[in-house]
Amino acid sequence: MAEAKGPEDPERAEDRKPVSDEAHSAFSPPPGTEPEFAGNEQPTSEFTVPEGLPLPSEEPAEGSAFAPPSTYSAQHSPQAYTPGSGFPVSWMTESPWQDRMRTMLRMPVDVRPVPEPVQKPAETGPAVGRVLDLTLRIGELMLAGGEGAEDVEAAMFAVARSYGLDRCEPTVTFTMLSITYHPSLVGNPVSANRTVRRRGTDYTRLAAVYRLVADISTAEVDVSLEEAYRRLAEIRRNRHPYPTWVLTAAAGLLAGAASVLVGGGVIVFFAAAIGAMLGDRLAWLCAGRGLPEFYQFVVAAMPPAAFGVALKLLEIEDIQASAVITGGLFALLPGRALVAAVQDGLTGFYITASARLLEVMYLFIGIIMGVLVVLYLGLQLGAAPRPEEVLQITQRPLIQIAASMVLVFTFAILLQQERFTVWIVTLNGGVAWATFGALHFAGGIPPVPSTAIAAGLVGLFGQLFSRYRSASALPYVTAAIGPLLPGSATYYGLLLIAENQLNKGLGSLTNAAAIALAIAIGVNLGAETSRLFMRIPQAASAARHRAAAKRTRGF
Repeated sequence: MAEAKGPEDPERAEDRKPVSDEAHSAFSPPPGTEPEFAGNEQPTSEFTVPEGLPLPSEEPAEGSAFAPPSTYSAQHSPQAYTPGSGFPVSWMTESPWQDRMRTMLRMPVDVRPVPEPVQKPAETGPAVGRVLDLTLRIGELMLAGGEGAEDVEAAMFAVARSYGLDRCEPTVTFTMLSITYHPSLVGNPVSANRTVRRRGTDYTRLAAVYRLVADISTAEVDVSLEEAYRRLAEIRRNRHPYPTWVLTAAAGLLAGAASVLVGGGVIVFFAAAIGAMLGDRLAWLCAGRGLPEFYQFVVAAMPPAAFGVALKLLEIEDIQASAVITGGLFALLPGRALVAAVQDGLTGFYITASARLLEVMYLFIGIIMGVLVVLYLGLQLGAAPRPEEVLQITQRPLIQIAASMVLVFTFAILLQQERFTVWIVTLNGGVAWATFGALHFAGGIPPVPSTAIAAGLVGLFGQLFSRYRSASALPYVTAAIGPLLPGSATYYGLLLIAENQLNKGLGSLTNAAAIALAIAIGVNLGAETSRLFMRIPQAASAARHRAAAKRTRGF
């Protein structure tokens, strides 16, 4: 007989139910516990000070891990940051601002020092938009003046950090400047950019911009945003230090001195000077009409070549007509743009370097076209040139050293340099030519390595002078390489091309390009060598962190 079962207890039935993993959410609190928040309340932030630890406003007891040591003084506080590699941050305040900013730009962002702002921001914090605009305007003036991309980035970084924007990333290309500021890890970044449309060589203006950046980066000098904008406007409005007629006369003296440098006499000197001054005036006329710089170089190269062909037609004895054309080429070769292009390439700014090299190539082709047109006309008129005459340079050491210094002096005036830098760069150029002459003419060393060594001395002395003055190195370097420019090799190649000796002509132009690259690489190598004589913070560690250099080695 079956046993009758009564109604089962509901609580006991509930206990016998199978428990499934899907019965409860994985985020449900276990039975018997209560959540620490309810409603719209949120969990505490991971950056909140845990319970039991003193707040920053509280004074912890002596002996606590969060208490300042007994010898601590707020007026003489220690450095706020010491990187993991262990270099003393005090070095960052002892070296020039260029080296400090380059060092920090080469560091990863997460290990960069975060010092106190040099210039005191407003109570509401730094005016981000105005600081970024000021930074871009300063970078525009420097890039338009021919400064290298690395130095432009260092200046922009220095200005932004001085006004309290430490998490900034400046970017420089040939025609575009941009900068991005990250206010925090979760805040929206602020970006701004500026296009460089006009370029002009004025090293006096460039030196004034460097002084402004140096004052902004110095804690002892108080430069508000309004004061910085006022000084920047004055720099833009300043007239060139030399009038137009002085620049034209300097172009003529440069060509005349270059003709003497390659063996010319008195008549050749005056012919080259007059031809260069006429070419300079024609180039100014084309510039006033809005013609591109390419056609300005084409027009400027024609008068010196025409004077050389005219002297050849006159058949005056003991007159080197080729020296007239060579002197005119010295006044036109774009040595400044070439040095800047190679410098950008060696420092990792490959886009800017490619654009600058393309600019050099266009200007060089313009010079070739202007000279070749006149040479073809001269051949039709019966002016039979002698190519071997170009390579027969008379060795006159004292006269050539004096001519090289005159060439550098006039070149510095054409670059609109400050007057006190003209004499320094003239001496630097004289040393460069004396070194080249001793190595090539007396020592028998080929022209390419001789030129590279002489250019290395130019870069070494130029960097040391610029660090002593806390200024740009361009005014101390660019004009000094003038006597080393490959004017003779360029004219020899053009002459052979005009006589339908294309292979030999291209070979000579290739030699001229090799000499030009030797100049640029020598200047950059000399500048890097100068760092051996200066204490630069964490230079070795910063070089190890440059990923671009590692990629080029295949890693």
